[in-house]
Amino acid sequence: GTAVVAQPAIDIGSTATSAFSVAMRAANVVASGVAFDPYASDENFLLSAFFMEDVVVTAYKAAAQLISTPAYRDAGAGLLAAHAYHAALIRTVLYTKGATTAALRTQADAISAVRDTLDGTTKDDVGISPAAIASSQLAALNGLIASNIVPAGTDGIAYGRLVANVLNIFYLNSLAVTKGGFYPNGLNATVVT
Repeated sequence: GTAVVAQPAIDIGSTATSAFSVAMRAANVVASGVAFDPYASDENFLLSAFFMEDVVVTAYKAAAQLISTPAYRDAGAGLLAAHAYHAALIRTVLYTKGATTAALRTQADAISAVRDTLDGTTKDDVGISPAAIASSQLAALNGLIASNIVPAGTDGIAYGRLVANVLNIFYLNSLAVTKGGFYPNGLNATVVT
């Protein structure tokens, strides 16, 4: 049979000390000591979803190479596709809303920069604004208005994150810790760092 792992404690609250508040303060979406409520508005929900969903897509992408059982590989591919659709829609709506509320684009790009500092890898997280698009890709658009809907390399392939890098983001800590952020007590799994 398949082993059952108990769900860990997850912090998706809206207090001044909640994980979303800590993450959004790091991105200067809210000021120091201020609570961020991810459920207070469509925009807050989109920014929160943006923080999470891109990370999930990169985790599934990296994990895909580790799945050898065809049924599990098919299920994983389906999950990756669904999350990639969600992430692209979140990026699209944030970019579109950012046409009238420029702060949303700036905030999304700042969230991307925070994820990039947490994951401990080279610069591979990209925001939604044209400035986040590689100059070689932007030049190919011949001056058209552009947004970055797919976080990918210059080859057009979405990048992946190793488990440790994903956990760093969800723990809101760039160090090799075993808990924090969205998982205040850590994970109930074999790999926790």
